[in-house]
Amino acid sequence: MNLDTVTDITASGIGFTVPILVAASGELVSERAGVLNLSLEAMMLTGAFAGVLGAVSTGSPVLGTVAAVLAALVFGALQSIWSIALRADQIVVGIASNALALGATTYGARLLLADGRGHAVPGFATWDVPLLHRVPVLGPALFAQTPLGYLCLAVVAVLGLACSRRTKAGLVLDAVGEDAVAADRTGLPVRAARYAGVLVAAGAAGLGGAQLALSEVHAFSDNMTGGIGYLAVVAVIAGRWRALGVLWASVFFGLAQALQFALPALGVTVPFALLVMLPYLLAIVAVSGLVGRSRAPRDLTVAFHRAA
Repeated sequence: MNLDTVTDITASGIGFTVPILVAASGELVSERAGVLNLSLEAMMLTGAFAGVLGAVSTGSPVLGTVAAVLAALVFGALQSIWSIALRADQIVVGIASNALALGATTYGARLLLADGRGHAVPGFATWDVPLLHRVPVLGPALFAQTPLGYLCLAVVAVLGLACSRRTKAGLVLDAVGEDAVAADRTGLPVRAARYAGVLVAAGAAGLGGAQLALSEVHAFSDNMTGGIGYLAVVAVIAGRWRALGVLWASVFFGLAQALQFALPALGVTVPFALLVMLPYLLAIVAVSGLVGRSRAPRDLTVAFHRAA
């Protein structure tokens, strides 16, 4: 395997990583506040669909991205109402939302995008950072992103800092996620923190969906996220609810997805079904405890009831 091949695999892996990472960074905020946002897949898929529809309708990928974020925020608002205001089971809400999004986007694509006119999807072109994009291996992966890709990485950095225990926001998230009742007694805005966490996760997932559709694929297809939202949730668990851990877990899953296409091109004979399963098999290993155990926020998935 020569250097060019390694560079290509790395660039492809980072391309898969960015949507996972930005969505996982938003999910980290939500879970640290105590809400398991399992509907991340729905938010990413809806964001991808709305991004393509918005870009096709307006001719602008920027407006398409805005549409993607707004569409994902709609799901975030619904998730907030069901999981926080109505205290519904967060896992059931997530599964139902994912099923709803799959059906709605499939129908919407048939109705609005598959009319036989062959819509050209306006997408983002790459912006190469002078000199840095020529650095072997990492240069094309990190410094030849689209503007949306750079925005996603900037959002990841901001959310990582916000989740730090050295910031007020990070301390509030930890307090609310560990013991919501005690946090409420000290005057912390538990419900507001949880609403904010879910909406941040939704906005980040919308960006991830737009990145996938408008930067990587320049198209929309049925179920195009293909479980990326679930991988983002797993990345938070495998990353032990810490920003740096989420980063490495996302890179790991992104490279695993890139290997689906790289191994056959390298002449490695592996059953195709196994290659498709590879990221998810690795995800199971990551959350099984074989690579180290960690403790989730104590009140994760626990509905908040104000003490009398």
